[in-house]
Amino acid sequence: MTVSEQRLQAAVERLKESGVRITPQRHAVLEFLLNSKIHPTADDIYRALEDKFPNMSVATVYNNLRVFRENGLVRELTYGDSSSRFDCDTDEHYHLICDSCGKIVDFHYPSLYEVEKLAAQVTNFDVTHHRLELYGTCPDCQQTTSINLSGTLL
Repeated sequence: MTVSEQRLQAAVERLKESGVRITPQRHAVLEFLLNSKIHPTADDIYRALEDKFPNMSVATVYNNLRVFRENGLVRELTYGDSSSRFDCDTDEHYHLICDSCGKIVDFHYPSLYEVEKLAAQVTNFDVTHHRLELYGTCPDCQQTTSINLSGTLL
């Protein structure tokens, strides 16, 4: 059994233990999320699965995402634009966001948790969490920009 299959099986078991019924659509949305590296929107998920499930609605995708979020299987990422993105990597990590195309890439840097401890000590706050977002231009967009600047047609 692959790591991906093990993660899917563990997630399905977690949902079942919470009393959540596993429908074919729910299973497909979960499998898509677990195998996705793009931090998809609900619309991305819907478009990816609409051929396989022509009767599935975007509302079904949103409802499943809510169930997954409530069961700790997915994180909802909101970055000020109109659409949330979803991440099945629930381990603590950060995100780099491309200003040009909106691509989101995971970034792990555990040393920043020391900042929480220091902030708590200095301010007497009970620090519960933090969020760090880094913005820039991804390699694909950098390449596109340099091609456009050199006058070469895309």
